Amino acid sequence: MVKESMLSQQMSIEHIEAWLRETRNDKLSLLWQTADKVRKDNVADAVHLRGLVEISNHCVRSCAYCGLRAPRKEIQRYRMTADEIITCAHQAAQWKYGTLVMQAGEDYGIKAQWLAEVIERIKKETPLAVTLSLGERSYEEFKLWRNAGADRYLLRFETTDKNLYNYIHPPLAGRSSDRIAILKDLRTLGYEIGSGVMVGIPGQSYTSLARDIDCFRKLNLDMVGIGPYIEHPDTPLGRNSLCRTALDRKDRVPNDELLCYKAVALTRIVCPQANIPSTTALATINPTDGRELGLRRGANVVMPNLTPFPYRSQYEIYPGKACMNEDAQRCQGCLTGRIVAIGRTMGLGVGSRL
Repeated sequence: MVKESMLSQQMSIEHIEAWLRETRNDKLSLLWQTADKVRKDNVADAVHLRGLVEISNHCVRSCAYCGLRAPRKEIQRYRMTADEIITCAHQAAQWKYGTLVMQAGEDYGIKAQWLAEVIERIKKETPLAVTLSLGERSYEEFKLWRNAGADRYLLRFETTDKNLYNYIHPPLAGRSSDRIAILKDLRTLGYEIGSGVMVGIPGQSYTSLARDIDCFRKLNLDMVGIGPYIEHPDTPLGRNSLCRTALDRKDRVPNDELLCYKAVALTRIVCPQANIPSTTALATINPTDGRELGLRRGANVVMPNLTPFPYRSQYEIYPGKACMNEDAQRCQGCLTGRIVAIGRTMGLGVGSRL
């Protein structure tokens, strides 16, 4: 039987797994209440808005779940210009977002010096913090971008299960992939570091997801992103996955809304000071109040999309993304209203980890 005393920052992996498997409404109510209290006690009621700009959909990787994977020839690839990115940055500052998040596939066409100059312009012309999410790059590039003014780096490790990781993230020829080591390097360079996982990717077990949450705690992450796996039909996982039958049904994590809220709540409890977004993927599977429920169960960040049309529709990691066709200004007004309606306040400043 799950005991209330298990709801603490010191929860074992076994206790985390027990909560991930929990289905009783009274116990889940306790989980939601505890996560919300931990959130309020540690990061208060402010919800910080991070303006997301998807600067390129080029990618050299062949990840088994992602619509940007290199083998897909039918999508139109793009890279935003420096001026387009700077325009988005000024828009974010005008709407009092604290951070600009530049995200892309693993695109080596984004030259390190070019991006450093873009970062320097953003820092010179706006008060924004800069978060980068550009995949695996060299230590020297990370150092260059940090010296240019980048504040945070987000690199999702997706799963601590090495076999599953290698299946969904095939390595590049002649290169190994150790994202945990990269996150530690980023920390030494002075970045705030973020990572995250998908919930319910085929082949994921409850035990491995519990270990992922424990890994967030061990890495002392400043940011943690958690969202549901959403199938893209034109990927190996979307078409046919050997992983689908690799686990007994009772051990397989479903890619459903409830499991995502459990993972968000448990992450808040074990990483009380972290910035945790209520993700676009949650809003995609529950457009009505997915973001609000995420915020009520531990999250304190939302990420409105500032990517200009038509680039936005071409950044298709998964289909049917929430707010894909929403004008950025209308999206800003909608999110503000939703945040205020649940009794939270708009975050001020860059929203760094306290």
